[in-house]
Amino acid sequence: MERFSIDGREMAYLDVGTGPVVVFGHSYLWDSAMWAPQVEALSQHYRCIVPELWAHGESDTAPEQTRSLGDYAKQIVALMDHLDVEQFSLVGLSVGGMWGCEVVSLVPSRVTSLVLMDTFVGLEPEVTHAKYFGMLDAISTAKMIPEPIVEAVTPLFFARNVEQDNPELVRLFRSKLTGLTGEAAVETARVGRMVFGRRDQMEDIEKFALPVLVAVGQEDIPRPVLESYLMHDTISGSQLVEIPQAGHISNLEQAEFVTDMLKVFLDKHAK
Repeated sequence: MERFSIDGREMAYLDVGTGPVVVFGHSYLWDSAMWAPQVEALSQHYRCIVPELWAHGESDTAPEQTRSLGDYAKQIVALMDHLDVEQFSLVGLSVGGMWGCEVVSLVPSRVTSLVLMDTFVGLEPEVTHAKYFGMLDAISTAKMIPEPIVEAVTPLFFARNVEQDNPELVRLFRSKLTGLTGEAAVETARVGRMVFGRRDQMEDIEKFALPVLVAVGQEDIPRPVLESYLMHDTISGSQLVEIPQAGHISNLEQAEFVTDMLKVFLDKHAK
């Protein structure tokens, strides 16, 4: 992992391969390792940069002045400046897609193509907003993720048959949630409030004028397929792909399908 100092904190990031630059954004409660299958394949032809969200992976806790995903997007642009990267493509899953769209709005001329996976850049629906904020408050108070929340959250990330198809993936994720304690849990919850309290970007994405691929696991629970169709309908000229037998972390549940999908799209549009 490399380190980038900004606003008094260290942001960790992977930087692998050579060629046109592709920046990957991982999901909330995951880290750069989530993209391992795709980075392994795509780094043969692309320079893959995978920053870790504040309070995730090896990144420090969020700087005090970081209050929104828009603030985080500015820090990603600063990372690109630091690395002398002028043009790049963005592949964002979940919160990665949310801050990815903020980056496009900030520096539209620098982003050559965009992939939005298992994400939604409108406001969090009222019911889930209330539910998630309740969970985040409970985590902050307990300074850990209470067992009932671990049990409620884990299935949200995967397809229905994951316990049979990929039990190790579920076991590792559950164990990661259980191991999150103390200030790390409090700071992860703080980032969660930025994710689920995000601003509505639907009017912004209407103005996007770059190649966009919207992809979603057919069994995604937190970001249902309908939300991807709403974004696809809003972004002129975008493509939409439904990923079969996949939930929210579609790139790990259907790694080969997603890697091939990204390769086809990036080979055409990344510069």
